[in-house]
Amino acid sequence: MRHAKAGLQFNRFTSWRAATLKSLARSILVYQSIKTTKVRAKAVKPLVEKLISLAKENSLAAKRQANRILNDHQLVSLLFNEIGPRFANRASGFTRILDIGKRRGDNAEIVILELTEIKKKEPKKIKKEEKSKEEPVSGQPHEHEHPHAEKEKPAPHKHAPEEKEKPGSEKKPPKKFLGGIRGIFKKERDSL
Repeated sequence: MRHAKAGLQFNRFTSWRAATLKSLARSILVYQSIKTTKVRAKAVKPLVEKLISLAKENSLAAKRQANRILNDHQLVSLLFNEIGPRFANRASGFTRILDIGKRRGDNAEIVILELTEIKKKEPKKIKKEEKSKEEPVSGQPHEHEHPHAEKEKPAPHKHAPEEKEKPGSEKKPPKKFLGGIRGIFKKERDSL
C-alpha cells in the first residue's frame, strides 16, 4: 500500500518515472521554456526549484547534489554559472506554469513551464564593414556605375558538371503518397 506517499506516479515504474522527471528538468534548464502536460509540469516544478536553490548556494556539496540529479557536468556548470546568479535576489518562485489549452488527440491540458527570469537572446549586430559593402540605402547607384548598365552574370563554376536538358523533357512532380491521402489527415486546423 502507498499510504502517505508523496508525488505523482504517471502510471510508470519508479525508474521510468524518475527518468521522465530528470529529462524534463534537464530540458527546462537548457531551453528555459518547454511545452508539456500540466501533470508533468506540476511534478517536475519542485525538482527544478530545488536545483536552482542548490545553484544559489554555489558550493562543492551543492554541485555534487545537482550532478547526482542531472548526470551532466556541462549542465551543472550552466546551472551554477548562469542560471543560479540570475535568481540571486529571489527567494523562491523560480518557475511558472502558463496554460495553453487542451491537446487535440487526448484532451490533455498543455502548459508552458518556464523559468521566471529568462535570458533573452540579443539580436546579432551588423559590423560596420558589412554595412559599407552593401549598396546605399537611398537606392541610387554609386557614382562609378551606370544606372542602366546590366550587371554581369557570374561565370559558371569550372568544376561543376553542366546538366544538359533534353528538349521536350520536363520534370514530373513527385508521386503523391497513396493518391494524396496525407492531405486528408494533415490540415491547417490540426496544428496548434
